[in-house]
Amino acid sequence: MTTKTDTPDIPSGETLERMTHNLQKVEELSERLHRVMATRQGHNPALDGPGQDLFGKAAQSYWAEAVNNPAKVLEHQMSYWSETMKHFVQAQQTLAKGKLSAPEDPGPSDRRFSNPLWDTHPYFNFVKQQYLINAQALTRAVEDVGDLDPLEKNRLKYFARQIVDMMSPTNFLATNPDALERAIETEGQSLVQGLENLIHDLEANNGELVVKLADEEAFELGRNIATTPGSVVFRNRMMELIQYTPTTDEVRRTPLVIFPPWINKYYILDLKAQNSLVKWLTEQGYTVFMVSWINPDPTYAEIGLEDYIEDGYLSAISEIKTITGEKQVNAVGYCIAGTTLSLTLSLMKQRGDKSVKSATLFTALTDFSDQGEFTPFLTNDFIDGIEEEIADKGVLPSVIMARTFSFLRSNDLIYTPAIKSYMMGETPPAFDLLYWNGDGANLPGKMAKQYLRGLCQRNELADGGFELMGHRLKLSDITVPLCAIACETDHIAAWKDSYRGVQQMGSKDKTFIVTQSGHIAGIVNPPSRKKYGHYTNPDLSLDHKDWLEDADFNEGSWWPRWEAWLEKRSGKQIPARIPGDSSHPVLCDAPGTYVAGKATL
Repeated sequence: MTTKTDTPDIPSGETLERMTHNLQKVEELSERLHRVMATRQGHNPALDGPGQDLFGKAAQSYWAEAVNNPAKVLEHQMSYWSETMKHFVQAQQTLAKGKLSAPEDPGPSDRRFSNPLWDTHPYFNFVKQQYLINAQALTRAVEDVGDLDPLEKNRLKYFARQIVDMMSPTNFLATNPDALERAIETEGQSLVQGLENLIHDLEANNGELVVKLADEEAFELGRNIATTPGSVVFRNRMMELIQYTPTTDEVRRTPLVIFPPWINKYYILDLKAQNSLVKWLTEQGYTVFMVSWINPDPTYAEIGLEDYIEDGYLSAISEIKTITGEKQVNAVGYCIAGTTLSLTLSLMKQRGDKSVKSATLFTALTDFSDQGEFTPFLTNDFIDGIEEEIADKGVLPSVIMARTFSFLRSNDLIYTPAIKSYMMGETPPAFDLLYWNGDGANLPGKMAKQYLRGLCQRNELADGGFELMGHRLKLSDITVPLCAIACETDHIAAWKDSYRGVQQMGSKDKTFIVTQSGHIAGIVNPPSRKKYGHYTNPDLSLDHKDWLEDADFNEGSWWPRWEAWLEKRSGKQIPARIPGDSSHPVLCDAPGTYVAGKATL
C-alpha cells in the first residue's frame, strides 16, 4: 500500500510573477530610499525635536531622588516588576493549560486597539497589556520626579508622552494585526505600496518624514475648494486683496475684512460651499474682503511683523476704504493674524487712526504667560535651532511648523496616518481639511524670530509692551468694540489663554464666546451642521474657571450670534457693491495667484 505525503502548495505562475515584480519594485524603492536619506541634513533641534539634554537632567534628578528618598524609587521599581511578572505568569499559566486564548479582562479600551485580535488573541493581548504596563510605569516615574524646575517638568511630561505614543505596538509591523492581515490578503502588495508611500513623502520633504495626510490630486483651488466667487482687486508684495461677489441685492454699509493666518492658506474659511464662512457672510448681506498672503521665499528673510502690519493690515484697510468710499471697516483676525491685528489696533490707537470700527478675534493669543503644550517648543534650545535654520534658508520652512503642530496630536496626525499609508499601503483620503492642513507656508525669518522671542517667549505685548515701528504696543490700547471667539478643546490657542488676553484689552465693549471643539472645527462650524454648541457669559471680570462655570450653554453654531453682534456695528443697508472700482480694476478671479504658491525650498 502506498502512502501519500503532504507537499507544500507550489505557487502558481501568476503568483510567482507577482512576487518577482514586487521584489524588483522593492529593490528599486530601496535605491530611492538610500538616495533621499543620503541627502538629509544633519541634526538641528528645530527638526529633530527640542530638549536634547532634558533626559540627562531628568536622569540626574531621578538618581538624586534614589539617594535622598530610596523608598519611593524602590516602590516604583517593585511596582513595575510586580505588574510585569504577574502579567507574564498569567500568560504562562494560560499557555501551560493549553488554553490559547486571551484573559477574560482584555484591558482598557483604546481606539488604537480596535482590532478584535487585541482582545482575543493571546499574543497580541500580551503585547498590548505589557505596553500599557510600561506606559503607566513611565508616566508615574515622570510624575514623581522631583528637584526639577516646573518648566523642565512640563517638558519632561511632553517627551514622556511622545515616547509612550511612539512605542505603541500598533506602530510596528510585527505587532500590528491590521497590517499583518492586510499583507496576507494582498500577498505583500500593501507593504510594497507602503514603502513607495514612505519614500514619496521623504522625497517631497528633502529627507524629512512628514506624513501626507490627504490625496493632493483630489482637490483643485477654484474648482472644488476656495470656490466662492470674487475678484482680486489689489496686490502688493505681501498680499492679494479679494473682494467677494455679493449674493444679496443690499449689503450693510460697513465692509468686513478678514485677515487669515499666514502659517497656512486663507481658504480654511472657504473650503467648500457647505462650510464656507466667506460664502455664508455674503449670504447675510456683507461686503466681504479677504487677505491672501504671499508664500515667502528666501528673498523675504528680512520681512518682519512691521511689514505685515504696514503692507498687509494698514494697506488692506486703506484700499478697502477707497474702494467702498467708507471711513471705517470691521476687521477679523484668525490665530496669529488675530495676534497681529491686536498689534495693529494698538498702533492705530497711538496714531489716532479710527479706521477700524470693530474687531473680531478667532482663537487669537495675546498673553503668552502660560505657554501650555507649546512649552517644549519655546525653550532656548529649540528656538536656537529655529534661528540656525533661518540663518541657513532665510525663512522658517513650513515643514518645521507642520511637524511642531503634528506632535501636539501625534496619534492623530503622525502615527495613525503613517500606519495607514506605510503599513497598510493606503492612499491618503480625499479630505479637504487635511488637504488644507498640508498646504503650508513658509515664515519670513525676521518675523518668525520676532514672534517666537518677543511675543511668545518674553510675552512683551501683555507684559510692558512690544516695541515695534517706533511705538510700545500694549493690550490696553485696544479700545474698539471687540468680539473674541475661542475653542474649548483648542490645543494650539487654549481658550483660557485667549480669555486672559482679552481681559487685559482696553475696550469697554467686549464679548467673549467659547465654542465647542478645537482650533479648526470650532471655527469652521456652520449653522447647517448643527454639531457644536457654544458658551456665553457677559462677565469678563471672572477667573476663566468661574466664567465657564457660570456661562450659558447655547445649542448650535456661534456664527449667527456673532453675525447679530456684527450687524449692530455695520450700518444701514445700501445697494450691493460689485468688486473693485475705477481705480481698482479686477486683476484676476478669486482665489487669486498667491494662494497657489507652494512652500518649497
